[in-house]
Amino acid sequence: MGSPWKPLLMLSIISGLADFARSVAGRPVSYAAVLRMKPDSSSSSLLTPRSRPRQDHGSFAQDWPPFSRQRLSALSSQEDYRSEESEEYGPVFIQEPDDAIFSLDSDDKKVMMSCEARGNPAPTYSWLINGTDVDVEVDFRYSLIDGNLIINNASEAIDFGKYQCRAENSVGTVLSREALLQFAYLGVFSTRARGGVSVREGQGVVLMCTPPPHSPGVMGEYEPKIEVHFPPTVLAAKGVTVRLECFALGNPVPTITWRKINGNIPKKARLRKSQAVLEIPNIQLEDSGSYECKAENSRGGTAFRGHLQVYTMPQWTSMINDSQLDSGEQLQWECRATGKPRPTYRWLRNGEPLTPQNRVEMLNGELIIHRVQQADSGMYQCVAENKYGAIYSSAELKILASAPMFNTNTVTIIATMGKDVSLECRPRASPKPRITWNKGDRRVQASRRIMLLRNNTLRIINSSRADEGSYVCQADNQFGSAEMTTTLLVKEAMKVELSPKRVEVTVGESVVLSCKATHDPSLDVNFLWLLNNQPLNAQQGGGHFEYIRTQSSTADLMIRSILLKHAGKYGCRVQTTADTVLAEAELLVRGPPGPPGVVIVEEITDTTATLSWSHGVDNHSPITTYNLQARSPFSLGWQTVKTDPEPVTGDMESAMAIELNPWVEYEFRVVATNSIGTGDPSAPSRAVRTKEAVPSVAPTNVSGGNGRRHELVVSWEPVSEEFQNGEGFGYIVAFRANGTRGWKEKMVTSADSTTYKYRDETFPPLTPFEVKVGVYNNKGDGPFSKVVTVFSAEGEPREAPTEVKASAMSSSEIKVIWMAPNPGPGRPQGYEVSYWKDMEQEESGKKKRTVGNETAMLLSGLDGNTVYLITVKGFNSIGQGPPSAAIRVNTKKNPPSLPPGNVMWIQEGNNVSLSWDPVKAMENESDVIGYKVSLRQEGRGHSQVMRTPNSAAVLVLPEGGTYIIVVRAVSEGGEGAASSEIRVLTSSGVRAKSGQLSVHTLPSNLVWTPLLLVLMVPSAPW
Repeated sequence: MGSPWKPLLMLSIISGLADFARSVAGRPVSYAAVLRMKPDSSSSSLLTPRSRPRQDHGSFAQDWPPFSRQRLSALSSQEDYRSEESEEYGPVFIQEPDDAIFSLDSDDKKVMMSCEARGNPAPTYSWLINGTDVDVEVDFRYSLIDGNLIINNASEAIDFGKYQCRAENSVGTVLSREALLQFAYLGVFSTRARGGVSVREGQGVVLMCTPPPHSPGVMGEYEPKIEVHFPPTVLAAKGVTVRLECFALGNPVPTITWRKINGNIPKKARLRKSQAVLEIPNIQLEDSGSYECKAENSRGGTAFRGHLQVYTMPQWTSMINDSQLDSGEQLQWECRATGKPRPTYRWLRNGEPLTPQNRVEMLNGELIIHRVQQADSGMYQCVAENKYGAIYSSAELKILASAPMFNTNTVTIIATMGKDVSLECRPRASPKPRITWNKGDRRVQASRRIMLLRNNTLRIINSSRADEGSYVCQADNQFGSAEMTTTLLVKEAMKVELSPKRVEVTVGESVVLSCKATHDPSLDVNFLWLLNNQPLNAQQGGGHFEYIRTQSSTADLMIRSILLKHAGKYGCRVQTTADTVLAEAELLVRGPPGPPGVVIVEEITDTTATLSWSHGVDNHSPITTYNLQARSPFSLGWQTVKTDPEPVTGDMESAMAIELNPWVEYEFRVVATNSIGTGDPSAPSRAVRTKEAVPSVAPTNVSGGNGRRHELVVSWEPVSEEFQNGEGFGYIVAFRANGTRGWKEKMVTSADSTTYKYRDETFPPLTPFEVKVGVYNNKGDGPFSKVVTVFSAEGEPREAPTEVKASAMSSSEIKVIWMAPNPGPGRPQGYEVSYWKDMEQEESGKKKRTVGNETAMLLSGLDGNTVYLITVKGFNSIGQGPPSAAIRVNTKKNPPSLPPGNVMWIQEGNNVSLSWDPVKAMENESDVIGYKVSLRQEGRGHSQVMRTPNSAAVLVLPEGGTYIIVVRAVSEGGEGAASSEIRVLTSSGVRAKSGQLSVHTLPSNLVWTPLLLVLMVPSAPW
């Protein structure tokens, strides 16, 4: 019978091994290099290695190009040494095998070790197990799919070990890193019965578990008290998370504490599982040391100490790169890696160990090969390793060997008499060729005029006609030779004249610059215009520039509507195949001055500011005058200020702005003028405030009046902040009764105040006063305004209106009339009528005021047949007067609620005869005293009204149109409800004949006949 713990224990073991495998798999992986001979490759004349970077092969691969196309050789810079599609290169790993754990209980009995590389030609693969080749042809259990090794029916006894993948092509061979294949299994627990364990309540207990046979191994048990603890020596890879565990028995339950011997526990460490586990994430070398866990309770304690050792697998700090050398040059490669323990180095060539020889030196990661040969070409690998792993760095070495070759075999050079000329000789060859120069059948010998430079260039000083001819450069090395012929032609020197040489113009004018070249007629000539040494683009010049080519050897530049920015040095560059000549001319543009320099406020007073500035550019016209401008929060932009002296002449750099307002913040600027015009202003100065001064502006529009009884109200227009001249600004209100001598003065401290009220119970209403208003600030008192006469308030109305009468006009309207009170102080400016129902309080009533001094009012919107109480009182701006005695008035009954019924009409032409049933009022309604007939044309708002005491009417309608007729009863209580609308159509220009009748009726409950309707039409007039 299988144990239920078997799957869990198997999972724990495999999980632990998988964690270890991942930590090992995370180490840097191999690099490789190839050294190869390619006879047809291009060569270099430099004796330094050409190198390029090669990628690091880890658990994934990046798609880097196999080789860089960069050529560092001075003689082979004109073409690539390899094409991306066809050039051969050695194997480069894309995927290398990883450590693996295979469960023997797995249903799939296959194990796959992955390997993939790229190269040109495509690489082939083979495998090694524990350093021995795997023969897939003999052992049927092994098979290869691409580079992957498949192991069928894997067995721990045969297949356990370290595996390496070998990839090779015609260029070379590389080995992958080693990958460990392990096998995991878990047997069944023993079936023997276990003995019982007795324990007292509250004590701890450990039930020991003897695991079944298994692989890999598990942690065993150790000393008593601390029953489970971490191993005495713990090895951990740098960067992983380390967990140290201590479990102890005791009663009471012991507490676990941790410490690091001769050091502090890292701050990043965390305690887990009731402090039984010390977890240190991202372990580093400085975290190494001895750690102690201590279990204590009231009966004593015990401790366990173990050593944590942090190791690092090798990691590259410097790797080797692909290189190409000329035959006979020296190769020097160096690779460096870090690790703990310190790594050692070894070298492989095409997958085989490389040993020191006569030309080969190896020391501490450095490889030197003297006088490289074709046989040295191939793939090279530097291996850095310590006890915890190995890493590989790869690079390819190419040995270049080729006969000399020129891009072109013939060259023609045209030189100018008296000038130096250089004839280049740059063949591609490896090794560096021997160079000789010949002219005709004679070798060119070095002299004072002829020099052979190190780069094989032939340089002729002060060339002449005698130097014309064909020069042959011959290059030779052990692989062959090549020649290049240079034909030298010497021409007369070109001359260029640009006129005028110096010209002055004024802004807005135009000018033409003419450029003429004298040159050998066999040569074509090109012109290029420059402005201040920069090419001049006429299309981007805003239409100011135009090129004019009058002759093959002459070119003109027209500059229209010249601006200041067009001033400068103009150049005409003329070029032929033999020579380039530059002629220059200067264009000066006169215009308005530029802005003056920085404006500085040297001194400030209450009304003046002394300014200084520096001269700006005068644009070739002397500055005649300067204009000083100022801006404040109260001005509309910049304003010209008066100055001392006046005017400010062009040779001055200082002046005083005068007649400024005190205690105002100003900015200043300066504008220059010359005979051409006025230029741009300077930048504004810093803002400065003038000093304080006594106010100089008095308030205006002093007046007054109104107010309450016994009050004198004085008003004025406030002084703008611009003229307050300082802090602490306020007003002084002075007044005296007419005919008196002394002035009373009152201070108003708010600068924004516009009124002052003075109350005195002793003076009667409408007493005349002389009034004036002055100003002051912290500096002193300013001027007063002119004296004006202001009357004291007359007060609110003192008497009630008289002879108040009211009459009901209808059920909803009452007309009220009254007499104004006697004239005197407290004259009313209007009247207020209060009205309320007899059964209500006055406070719940309504109020209505007249417009002006009217003495009548119509109250509307009232209830019918209701008693109202009414009072009238006067009012003015001061207040309200006493009300009149309340009077009673009763509104009339409501008008009839029924409309006229059975409305009938007869139309004869434009005449319409109407009739309807009389309306009878109800008991609570007003009696009918007549009827109102309204007539209006459809689409218009105006109505014509006709009144009649009878229940019939005759209307004469205008010609043409549709008319709407409405009838309603009229009573003392107002108009009653309206009848339904009657629509009558008349014809334009056509009168109906007297015999043509049209009889109509509105819908009714009664049945009428046309004859009866005609008989009922009354003959009485309206």
